[in-house]
Amino acid sequence: MDVFSFFLSVYLKMFFIMTPFFVLSVFLTMTQDASKKEKGALSIKVTIAVIISCLVLLYFGKHIFAIFGITLDAFRIGAGALLFLSAVELVRGTKSKQEVGEKNIGDIAVVPLAIPIVIGPGTIGILLVMGAEFNSFLELTLGSIALVCSVCTVGVMLYLSTHIEKLIGRQGLVVISKITGLFVSAISAQIMFSGIKNILNLG
Repeated sequence: MDVFSFFLSVYLKMFFIMTPFFVLSVFLTMTQDASKKEKGALSIKVTIAVIISCLVLLYFGKHIFAIFGITLDAFRIGAGALLFLSAVELVRGTKSKQEVGEKNIGDIAVVPLAIPIVIGPGTIGILLVMGAEFNSFLELTLGSIALVCSVCTVGVMLYLSTHIEKLIGRQGLVVISKITGLFVSAISAQIMFSGIKNILNLG
């Protein structure tokens, strides 16, 4: 196994699946009245919440499949379909943006920012599939590190959200979100095709 290629593959896949530019757009919308210090503190809370949630899903995917009697290939198809729907929403610009209301800004770190904005149904499905696909301790370790690195990259983007907004603007974020949607749709299609190929024994 090429360690670097494996690490890079997991890192990039998870980075795009978390739809970082859409997340950034939602974060800016929800924190438009917050100070720079509050945005920084919130971005750290969101990053920690996402890392914990992702690692739990990654490590316990196999056990969830065993408990419910779900095959990995069936879950690949289902997770890929959910991810594809998220990609379509990104491209069409209809992906839901949840409102904060009168909540304290610190209360939105886990819900709705971490879940379901960063970790939506499609991301949850892919994490469960990835966890079940890792066949060795080395793969699980490298996958975990790559996952944490991709989450931290998104976290840094949130921390620097004010600067990024000034650099590329809100309209720029919308455009990049749509491009991200295209990458996510390709990833979802590949996951679904892998599941279908294995179920039909197409080699």
